[in-house]
Amino acid sequence: MRQFSEPENGLRAYVVAMLLVAASTLVGMAISPRWGNAAVDLAYLPAVLVMAVFAGRGPAFAAALASPLAYNYFFTEPYHTFWIRSPADVFSVAMLFAVAAVTSHLAASVRSQAAIAQAHAARNATIAGLARQLISCTSHQEIAKVGVEQLADLFHCNAALLMGTPTPAVIAASMPSLSLTPTDSAAAAVVLSTGEATGRGLTRVSTIEWQLHPVRATSTTIAVVALARDDGSPPVLSSGFPLLVNLLDQIALALERARLDAEARDFSKLRERDRLRSTLLSSIGEDLRPPLAAIATALGQLRRSGSADRTITTAISSEVAKLQRYLANLLDIEAETDEQPLEIGGLRIDLFNRQVFRDGHQIHLSPKEYAVLAELAKYPGRVLSHAHLMRTAWGPAQERQTEYLRVAIRALRQKLERDPAAPKVIVNEPAIGYRLAG
Repeated sequence: MRQFSEPENGLRAYVVAMLLVAASTLVGMAISPRWGNAAVDLAYLPAVLVMAVFAGRGPAFAAALASPLAYNYFFTEPYHTFWIRSPADVFSVAMLFAVAAVTSHLAASVRSQAAIAQAHAARNATIAGLARQLISCTSHQEIAKVGVEQLADLFHCNAALLMGTPTPAVIAASMPSLSLTPTDSAAAAVVLSTGEATGRGLTRVSTIEWQLHPVRATSTTIAVVALARDDGSPPVLSSGFPLLVNLLDQIALALERARLDAEARDFSKLRERDRLRSTLLSSIGEDLRPPLAAIATALGQLRRSGSADRTITTAISSEVAKLQRYLANLLDIEAETDEQPLEIGGLRIDLFNRQVFRDGHQIHLSPKEYAVLAELAKYPGRVLSHAHLMRTAWGPAQERQTEYLRVAIRALRQKLERDPAAPKVIVNEPAIGYRLAG
């Protein structure tokens, strides 16, 4: 017998329950002349069990209630009435009802647990399927495309993924022509900053057609998923939120993995550039130092001989000294190797492995916080200007947005300083920039 779907667990399921009770009654009428009424009550239990397993508690309880009534009406004296003359028959009817009710409850509980286990298995399979597809994705665009396609297919709705600040942009959408209105984009920006879902079906009053859900990596919201149906109904109900949250977690993990991979590639390029610069500067030093030393020696000999114009030799000597200082400064700006960790008190900065420790405990930094600290750690003890740090961590377009840098420095001091109110590690040079204590 097939399992009834939710719409069928209405009148049809109750009708089937009554028919099964009627069939049990016919079976009882067939066996009572030969074996008596004592065995008839057991004939009703299969009907109760069948309804409990395939239709749930309601129809099963109806079968459990109808069974003793039918038994009383057809198999206890006086027959074809609901009166019971014999105390033994009263006990039999009462026990039949009790056994049927308990049996229906237990069978329905087993059915409910099986349905829950099946739902969990289906949800885990769905999550695992999305994770397998995301493994092969290497960029944010690929991850977003796979993610929105899966979400649109699972929840039968339109889907889009947005990233970026201050105004999130659509990275991928389930339909090429899909776009968000300025109001939708503004709502997505709010979700990106607050990390709270909003939209159709989530708030009592909503001015947007979309459901907007945050995609979180640890405590940071890195993207927003927008879901909507063409008919205007909520795309995801409360029963679907656990599955949606797990799917969004998989997308968040994939986006973070892609970001870390990109940062690792950029870091490798940066290290290669530093090695090239070091080689070039060493070559310049080797090429220029001997000629400058020879010129300085020749000038000394000319001064001692008195055969050269003193004014000319002084001018040449001054220029040679300037060139030597310039060469020394040029070689001195080479970043220190990142192979060896930098130790500052209880702080350990390992640029090679991208790790930061405070008193032996690893400190988690956001990407921007790490970018600022890494740039300071390359030049310990030297002042780096606000513009230099902004270009390094945020790019040339944000060079004048020094408020971003102040927020990052404040967060770094909270995590790295023993006393953030009196910083000893990251020192401020008023109106110039910051330096890392050497």
